[in-house]
Amino acid sequence: MNRLLAALLLGVVACARIGAPPGGPPDRRAPLLKSTTPDSLRVLPDFKGNVEFTFDEVVSEGGSPNFGLGTGGLEKLVLLSPSAEVPVVRWKRDRITVHPREGWRPNTVYRVELLAGVQDLRNNQSKVSTVVTFTTGAPLPVDTLFGRVVDWTTQRPFPLGMVVAVLSPDSLAYRTLADSTGRFAFGPLPPGEYLVYGAIDQNKNGRTDPREPFDTLRVTAGRDSVGELWAFRHDTTAARVQSVAKTDSLTATVTFTMSLDPYQRLTADSVELLALPDSTPVPVEALLPQVSFDSLYRTRPPVVTDSAKADSIKADSVARAARDSIAAARRTAAVDTTPRRIPGVPRQVTGARLPAPRRDTLDIGPLKTKPPLFDKLLLRSGARLADSGRYVVRVHGLRSVSGVSGVAQGVLTIEPPKPVPADSTRKPAPGDSTRARADTVRAPRDSVRSPRDTTPPLAFAPRRRP
Repeated sequence: MNRLLAALLLGVVACARIGAPPGGPPDRRAPLLKSTTPDSLRVLPDFKGNVEFTFDEVVSEGGSPNFGLGTGGLEKLVLLSPSAEVPVVRWKRDRITVHPREGWRPNTVYRVELLAGVQDLRNNQSKVSTVVTFTTGAPLPVDTLFGRVVDWTTQRPFPLGMVVAVLSPDSLAYRTLADSTGRFAFGPLPPGEYLVYGAIDQNKNGRTDPREPFDTLRVTAGRDSVGELWAFRHDTTAARVQSVAKTDSLTATVTFTMSLDPYQRLTADSVELLALPDSTPVPVEALLPQVSFDSLYRTRPPVVTDSAKADSIKADSVARAARDSIAAARRTAAVDTTPRRIPGVPRQVTGARLPAPRRDTLDIGPLKTKPPLFDKLLLRSGARLADSGRYVVRVHGLRSVSGVSGVAQGVLTIEPPKPVPADSTRKPAPGDSTRARADTVRAPRDSVRSPRDTTPPLAFAPRRRP
């Protein structure tokens, strides 16, 4: 009996460890979409079921569960339009089902997009998205909107920007994502006039939150070109002064709490500069952004003398000769290091070229369609600023990038220069080492005795008297 129980126990353990045989080829292929239900571009007046995406293998549920908050692993990958609520997303091994939380409405064009990012159990991730478009009685959609989402702060196209097209007058909102270059081809959509939003979805919840940057453009019926949507952060309040700092004896930098209208140029009489405590007016020459200020008040280039010019020409010729020699050495090395075929040895590809990157992954430089945003202005005073004191800076008619105008006021505080403390660790300067030193060879006066005079005294003959 004991032997029978032991055999059954070993069988259960062996069954629990059944898996793929070791040593097989690794699975690096992403899950492949087999079919969708229903088929796209169909009219289904009585549709009551789920939209299903079926794959050729078991897919992952995602890193977080789906609780209807839009934060689940699969909820982030589904865009259901038009619906203002988070759809109901369910995982069924090799299938993903979707339906609106409020139910299917009649005579409506629905668009269900499954974004790229579906993973299998080995973390292989799909790179393509899938769209299912059908109607519950309305005519099939035929319109498509083309455009690009741009981040105005960096002046670069924003990858995977949120695009929302609101149909008028029904206010039906259809949503999609731009590609890695910020471009989108949004369709098919019902015909009509649209208010198109281009937003930067910072929290990745598939919604346009109030504090997220966005831009809007109205597209009339019959048009398909949206153009560029320059997203920026909107605000209903006017810009305020954040700080004022002295740049030099005639210039101060004024920093504001938000970006300003890049098309506005303030005149000198719209700025007040008052010296405290008496509020004495100080003349103002200009209040300009950095680029305009540098072009107007930039320093003159240094004067180049003939000798300096000759030295520069000589240095350029030496550098050019060095570059030519390096290029020649590289060409020679390229020719000398060509691999040779050895009989009996299989050919090896040693210099295989890498495939060219895709067009949508190339780095795109800043766009020049609109001027850059800024939140700082340089104030040029008509009189020298004091070395210490306080000034009031008041700007009238300042307009933010959202188009809200107001009066901005700040205080410029100039602290007196601090005295340089004496360095107690500094050693006294050595004396003059070039001064002639005293003769240290000479002995003291008392220790040197004069030699005795051994010269005999002179003999004087006595003077005779006459």
